Amino acid sequence: MNATPANIPDELLPLAVPVADLTPFHRNPRNGDVASIRESLTINGQYKAIVVNRGTHTGRPGEILAGNHTFQAAVELGWETIAATWVDVDDEAATRIVVVDNRTADLAGYDSALLAEILEELPDLQGTGYDQTALDELLDHSLPAVLPAETIASEGDKIKDEHLQWGFIQWGTTRVQITVDEVERLNATHTAYYERRGTDSGFGHYLLDSGAVAGDAPEAADA
Repeated sequence: MNATPANIPDELLPLAVPVADLTPFHRNPRNGDVASIRESLTINGQYKAIVVNRGTHTGRPGEILAGNHTFQAAVELGWETIAATWVDVDDEAATRIVVVDNRTADLAGYDSALLAEILEELPDLQGTGYDQTALDELLDHSLPAVLPAETIASEGDKIKDEHLQWGFIQWGTTRVQITVDEVERLNATHTAYYERRGTDSGFGHYLLDSGAVAGDAPEAADA
């Protein structure tokens, strides 16, 4: 009986092979986060097959070229099978596949702001490889180094400052993290204020002096 039955979707089941028939690449330079992969296999299942070399030209049958750490995580979970696709290449080609599979991942980048938005929309971070600390760092790094300030030329205009949606407000050298609810309340209050006044001028004083909350009509600001 498996410690954890293989979590392989029906679409990949025809590719399932015994893990006992496979071996890791003999010179894999990559150090993977096996713990995160274990969590992903548990939560998400195996959503893509690993790549295995038949070994006709290398003398090493069943050697994994792509997905070595997925294989390791599956073994640690007690899986007896894993989905795999096969190639049959010589030593040089096998090495190139291993190196490029790792290198293309290294060269990839992120739209940090979009990634943070996507992660925040999830009910939890399980199976994403992120925890709350990593998400907080991502949110912080998605802010511009210098936040835009209102100038004389634009004073009174409605300025869309996207950093608010990431849960921070800043003045001077002070930056405060705020909740999604607080962001929504600020947006609603600002919209009501601007629609009534047609300007942003005095909005800070309005918040400080009136203790405004979402939905309040900014009547005090007209006094």
